[in-house]
Amino acid sequence: MEHRKESLETLIVHGDHKLDPLTGSISPPIYPASTFAFKSAEQGAELFTDHRKGYYYTRVANPTIDQMCKRIALLEGSETVLAFASGMAATHAVFITLAGAGDSIVLSDTIYGGTYALCTNVLPRIGIEPVWVDATDLEAIKRGITKSTKGIFIETPANPTLKVIDIAGVAEIAHYHGIPLIVDNTFATPYLQRPLELGADIVVHSATKYLGGHGDLVGGLVVCGEEVYKKVHPILSEVGGCMSPFNAWLVIRGLKTLHIRMERHCQNALEVARFLQGHRAVERVWYPGLPSHPQHELAKGQMDDFGGMVAFEVKGGKDAGRRVMNSVHLCILAVSLGDVDTLIQHPASMTHSNYSEEDLLATGITPGLIRLSVGLEKATDIIADLRDALSKI
Repeated sequence: MEHRKESLETLIVHGDHKLDPLTGSISPPIYPASTFAFKSAEQGAELFTDHRKGYYYTRVANPTIDQMCKRIALLEGSETVLAFASGMAATHAVFITLAGAGDSIVLSDTIYGGTYALCTNVLPRIGIEPVWVDATDLEAIKRGITKSTKGIFIETPANPTLKVIDIAGVAEIAHYHGIPLIVDNTFATPYLQRPLELGADIVVHSATKYLGGHGDLVGGLVVCGEEVYKKVHPILSEVGGCMSPFNAWLVIRGLKTLHIRMERHCQNALEVARFLQGHRAVERVWYPGLPSHPQHELAKGQMDDFGGMVAFEVKGGKDAGRRVMNSVHLCILAVSLGDVDTLIQHPASMTHSNYSEEDLLATGITPGLIRLSVGLEKATDIIADLRDALSKI
């Protein structure tokens, strides 16, 4: 009898159903070993020829990390996944795999501040030019492509303004020009959005965020096909930015509740966004689940729900925003996102402070913009905390 195709929720919980063959343990074992013994000299030589036939050094491959990667591959619908020490290590590996001196990469102008810093401070040192475009405008993407372009990189929903970019539309442009599309899927996770199904070629994640979900690990992922894997893996093993086995185990643990957590994140975020939209001290709210969001219809088409991130601009600019953040009690004033706790921060002076003043305004990151990673608390408690803080301005 043919095996029934399981739902995404069941895949999240069970993965590939493989229990520990030695003990039957439901929770996968952690293999903290740096080195694995060879059965023979011949096997050692074979593994150095093909690392996928076994294990000899954790910088190259590790069974705990491999199990985590297989789970992510199931959820994203990909052939392979590579695990890195951080999301930035993963993104850097993709860029230097695709491009070299004299090449360029077209990027959405609103992305995570760390990615922006990588592209403005690091890539130019090795001759890779970043070309910034408003990726919500497909014609702008077309204008940014030249003979030197080796890839297009977008983040959707975008950090921190929650802009939504047409993945299928950008993929069509990329493939017309014979270049890959890379999508940062950190905000959405594969539970809400699967870019490969929409035509993307490579997906990157900060596993630190929703995939781990508990604010206790740092890690990054590259989701890709076999050919890209063969090119990226040498960067992983030779540069050495590998994930630790313990962090891989924490991702596995986090994945088991991903769907439940994301449903609550989305539910809470929508309630918070609706509250903020009606508050007298709030100038504007950015949340893809609101009909007022400029790409609301697009988000409905390419996402299964709208995520746990909300951005809002308070009246009174930076000083008013600082007053709000200094007045919260339940919300935690901290960067990062995707935690079970609600986190609040000021992008212009924190996560995106490496943008110039001109670029901040051009990309919609205003002085009064506040980014909220809505957690799993009772929504009414989050709203009460924000109401109290907003009353101070």
